[in-house]
Amino acid sequence: METVFNRDTKVRDIVIRVPRSDELFKQHKIDFCCGGNRPIHEAITEKGLDESVILSQLQSLFDDASNMKSLDDQDWATESYSTLIDHILHRHHGYLVEELPDLSFYVTKIFRVHGTSHPELADLHRLFHDLKTELEQHMIKEEQVVFPAIRQYEANPVQEERNLATNRIHELESEHEEAGSLLKKIREVTSDFTLPYGACTTYRMTYKRLEELESDMFQHVHLENNIMFPRLTEEG
Repeated sequence: METVFNRDTKVRDIVIRVPRSDELFKQHKIDFCCGGNRPIHEAITEKGLDESVILSQLQSLFDDASNMKSLDDQDWATESYSTLIDHILHRHHGYLVEELPDLSFYVTKIFRVHGTSHPELADLHRLFHDLKTELEQHMIKEEQVVFPAIRQYEANPVQEERNLATNRIHELESEHEEAGSLLKKIREVTSDFTLPYGACTTYRMTYKRLEELESDMFQHVHLENNIMFPRLTEEG
């Protein structure tokens, strides 16, 4: 079992290294920003919490994230449409549903706190929320229209069902391009997610999670644009 922390690791370092640890810290009112420069065991003791339980929960968060990453290495080109769709829904849509609102909070927070001295955060705030809206609408379209049509074609592989499944693909690909353009602009305005000197823990965590969002989107779009959609258009 891999671990990237122990009881002496500073709170601010854990929140950077362990995905979604910020949510656990917020739940227990553990300060990971201004009060993050101290060992995790001190923060746990201060709140009267069980150290073994908190450390175990943190390890579980890290392990879950590692397991998700290992799934990305699977050869999805050989899987059924339904299996691939289930993976996209669980791994990528599920991630976005949880991550986008949380990341919105942090993008807004660093803009409010540091926007005066770092005006690029205004652009980041606007671009991120354009991306958030684009992705939320895109996911709903996939879940309510496109994926059910693909499942129907898989269950009844006739030309009529295939045509219904492929009719919206070009529109989805165009939306993927728009999301990719917004991600590129986010990388540009943040200078490749380069942190300013003396960046606080929240600032660091926000940039790290933005970069993780970009990586997840690349894998998400790859599965659809390079695997699922070509198979549909080339069949028949």
